[in-house]
Amino acid sequence: MPKLAANLSMLFTEVPFMERFEAAAQAGFRGVEYLFPYAFESDAIKAKLDENGLTQVLFNLPAGDWDAGDRGIAVDPKRVEEFRAGVPEAIRYAKALNCTQVNCLAGIVPAGVTPGQAEATFVDNLRFAAAELKKAGINLIIEAINTRDIPGFFLNTTQQGLDIIEKVGSDNLELQYDIYHMQIMEGDLATTLSRELGQIRHVQLADNPGRHEPGTGEINYHFMFRHLDEIGYEGWVGCEYKPQTTTAEGLGWLKEFNQI
Repeated sequence: MPKLAANLSMLFTEVPFMERFEAAAQAGFRGVEYLFPYAFESDAIKAKLDENGLTQVLFNLPAGDWDAGDRGIAVDPKRVEEFRAGVPEAIRYAKALNCTQVNCLAGIVPAGVTPGQAEATFVDNLRFAAAELKKAGINLIIEAINTRDIPGFFLNTTQQGLDIIEKVGSDNLELQYDIYHMQIMEGDLATTLSRELGQIRHVQLADNPGRHEPGTGEINYHFMFRHLDEIGYEGWVGCEYKPQTTTAEGLGWLKEFNQI
């Protein structure tokens, strides 16, 4: 049975962020992830993790001004200094929270920047981040995101991610495979997971369409959970979905799929 982590940026939003840790633990989760921790003191987050017996599974490198529309800055040639200044901040939080991996959001390609310029900037930034994170014993991952939810996002497919990893040339860079995003962009989920298992460090889920709970859409999660076990995936699966109603009302899938 895969290890499930509650994504606190999407789940339990009926309560303030710092109360979501307890809510996740009471629902049966043993790990949590979220977009960013930086608006809160690391000691306060660590206390919530410890109080509730939770593992901090994942968060993202600083990604610009999210509320203003930034979805990562790693492909922006004009923001390299800002990107690199965020790496030690992520390391500080990861160490404080005993988090062993962070995700780098590539971002939306800025107007006037060519695909080649975006890729070159991304590769250089990833080389820098991977090296700094490795010194701290923290792994770096990158995620492909569908072009419907975030138009203009640079990284969109598994193969593109693998190509970027090859160009970076670091043994401290792997893939985050989001089942929802990749169902939209390429399908062939089980085959891709099997084939690229050695490069996949983290998995996330939601059903399609709607990005809701497993069992609400077209993805056969009874099969997918069995498949992850059968291929020997040992990492966490982040539940990064939007509840159709409230988080609590939608958690019946955990028992239905024998996940809690």
